[in-house]
Amino acid sequence: MPNWATGRLHAVVYDYGVERAWLARPVGALLWGTDTRELFATIRTLGALPPGTAVLDVPCGGGLALRGLRRDQDVRYVAADISPTMLDRTRQQARRLGLDVELVEADITRLPFADNEFDLCVSFNGLHCLPDPALAVRELARCLRPGGRLVGDTLVRQAGWRQDLALTVFRRSGLFGPGGTAADVEQWLAGAGLHVDHIERSGAVTRFAATR
Repeated sequence: MPNWATGRLHAVVYDYGVERAWLARPVGALLWGTDTRELFATIRTLGALPPGTAVLDVPCGGGLALRGLRRDQDVRYVAADISPTMLDRTRQQARRLGLDVELVEADITRLPFADNEFDLCVSFNGLHCLPDPALAVRELARCLRPGGRLVGDTLVRQAGWRQDLALTVFRRSGLFGPGGTAADVEQWLAGAGLHVDHIERSGAVTRFAATR
């Protein structure tokens, strides 16, 4: 199967699993040693954003984070992804939830947004797929207003032999990039000029929050 087709199939299968909390929890625990309830708890905090907040979700995947928004919430929500397939799934998810979402096809390392444009950037389950995650974090930081926050998570190495083996398999198949360790994630954030507010590892997943 061509690499692009494999990548598309993986994206759709992954999206199907992560969107269903009842399925994501056992798979997350078995494959990555993580508790996915923490991911969904973070997503739910989006519903408390104040009116007028500008949010960038990248890579948005199939619109997982949209479930955290309220239908009547007065926020600007921009969902960006390099994959047209994922953007189409996000479009369908927004329609099901009755949400007004801007969809943008974009490379996370070359985002078509102005400096200081967003109050919040969220990036869930994406940095480990990139060839240069540090560059992506710097680009996200550029788009944040002073005082804005970057919140997200990524898979990391050195969580255990089973998790490292799975990461190696995905990397050799071309689905994941080089990734990094939890310490690397902290360096990416600091190197982008962000203040690290919170960083913790849950199995092979490192969750983070940082402020510009």
